[in-house]
Amino acid sequence: MTALPTAPSSVRIDAWLWAIRAYKTRSAATAACRAGHVRLNGNPAKASQTVVAGDTIRVRQPGYERILEVRRLIAKRVGAEAASHCFTDHTPERPPMPALGLPQRDRGAGRPTKKDRREMDRLRGLQ
Repeated sequence: MTALPTAPSSVRIDAWLWAIRAYKTRSAATAACRAGHVRLNGNPAKASQTVVAGDTIRVRQPGYERILEVRRLIAKRVGAEAASHCFTDHTPERPPMPALGLPQRDRGAGRPTKKDRREMDRLRGLQ
């Protein structure tokens, strides 16, 4: 296990989300806070708000919402295994994606006709 650096007394929420690998970059975490996708203890969070151990953070991501509880403060990005010790994930399990049941074209059948493409788009819900 990778050793974690000593815990700072306070950490900005955008820096903490970046450090635990919820976002790829700190600027992406800041943009998510500005857009209202991050809530701290039920209230919309500004990027500069500080977090403490025991806080609940809700992060809205495409298709679902992550619910994270702060266990330990870190300000620097660490390995994924070490970062996982800094939070508890209370996110409910996502339901499985429904199978679309799209028909498969026979190998060597050539390109789809205009009619075939319209039918495929209709099945996918694009039309």
